[in-house]
Amino acid sequence: MKTSTLRRHVRESFRSLGRNGWMTFASISAVTVTLMLVGVFAILMANLSHIASNLEQDVEIKVLIELTADADAEQQLLNEIAHMPAIAEYEYSSKEQELDQLIADFGDDWKLYEQSNPLHNVIYVRALNPEDIPKLAEEINYLSNTDDVVYGEDKVERLFKALSVARNVGLFLILGLLFTAVFLISNTIRITIIARGDEIEIMKLVGATNSFVRLPFLLEGMWLGMFGALIPMGLTAFLYKQLYDFVTPRVSGDLIELVKPGAITLEVAGLLLLLAVVIGVVGSFMSVRKFLRV
Repeated sequence: MKTSTLRRHVRESFRSLGRNGWMTFASISAVTVTLMLVGVFAILMANLSHIASNLEQDVEIKVLIELTADADAEQQLLNEIAHMPAIAEYEYSSKEQELDQLIADFGDDWKLYEQSNPLHNVIYVRALNPEDIPKLAEEINYLSNTDDVVYGEDKVERLFKALSVARNVGLFLILGLLFTAVFLISNTIRITIIARGDEIEIMKLVGATNSFVRLPFLLEGMWLGMFGALIPMGLTAFLYKQLYDFVTPRVSGDLIELVKPGAITLEVAGLLLLLAVVIGVVGSFMSVRKFLRV
């Protein structure tokens, strides 16, 4: 295609947007409202996944070493744990360190046990895959010089099940919302083009090729998508930054930690822009096709 022809199509697509002002406004409004919902839900799902991952990573196994184990036995147990392929990291904590932590957490009443410390030396273990914790805990429990293995068995399994359900439900909902967005935006653009069916038929009757007729409408669909995505892109980034600044100081140090603005807002903005352009172009292509059979 010649450059002059392409320029003509671009100019014609912008003129058409102006000539069909109300339909243009309706299409852009549909894109804006629908993509705003998609953007909000995408950020919500990203934070849900982030919080779920943090909760999973915070789950650790507490290995109580037998009170009768000497230094060599403890070192042997450490070496056996270190060579387990499912382990991400481990940390040794003496019974004195455990008592100091109890005193820091629950007060000076625990200082009574400084002269006769009843606690165990402990090894804290984190798994590469949090879902492998039950199996890993069982394997460690069979090792020599292990007195007990604690990881909150029932609570951890319920947590993993709840997080899995939440992720699956979230994925289902966002796919449903994306399908709704495609349906609404495509149909709005289709109405815009149907209202101009006579214009397309006249162009075909005077000898215009399908590609010549189709391209301006494809460009229009692209512009409608891009213009409709601008507000959701900016608004979701602004609102999420305000939400992050409001929530973060109030939950600092807690299990809940939001994804930092920046990368996530850029990713969501890129997703919204790509989605809007694709839906606009595909919607225009599908809508104008029926008028090309003249």
